[in-house]
Amino acid sequence: RRISALEEIKEALSQYLFVQKWRFRGYSNPWKRVVLGEIADIIGGGTPKTDEPKFWNGEIDWYAPAEIGSNRYVAGSVRTITSVGLNKSSASILPANRTILFTSRAGIGNAAILKKDAATNQGFQSLVLKDGVDIYFIYSRIPEIKQKAIRIAAGSTFLEISGKKLSQITLLVPELNEQQKIGAFLKKLDDLVAANHSKVSRLNLLKKFLLQGLFI
Repeated sequence: RRISALEEIKEALSQYLFVQKWRFRGYSNPWKRVVLGEIADIIGGGTPKTDEPKFWNGEIDWYAPAEIGSNRYVAGSVRTITSVGLNKSSASILPANRTILFTSRAGIGNAAILKKDAATNQGFQSLVLKDGVDIYFIYSRIPEIKQKAIRIAAGSTFLEISGKKLSQITLLVPELNEQQKIGAFLKKLDDLVAANHSKVSRLNLLKKFLLQGLFI
């Protein structure tokens, strides 16, 4: 219940922050409407030939959409590719701490902040943020970006959002220092939620252990 309450508080605060009903003290400049392509480079991925051994099991992390779930950060992929494999595919190296991995098909809008340079397969249209943009502020806008992306996605077999369409999604964005203030605040809330999830998991394990001792 406590975790649920914390998540509800964060969601409510995010709504107030992002529609500017509530501001941190000292900030009054209007937020600017921008398209994603103005504040981030949208980078797709690629897959080296799977039957070529020299392309695989190398030093470069290479992500598939299934690896992006509830974790806010990623820093180690299931599979890796070599520099030769990278050069022989349409994948690109994405910079750590400036990239939000964003799945573009078969589940649009799963996202994570990249903590180590990596590449992805073609199931992503990742956001490589430009200077003057706070990564946690934009990461906190992912639910909004996801909702807009799904609305404009296309596809007969499954929905997919192209890099071009994703780059045209609009957001209201404040100046950098206000972004940083909001991003840091929401990160603290997410850290608190994560800490409570961890406590609940440990308590559930303890309960399971005690029940086995009591009833078996």
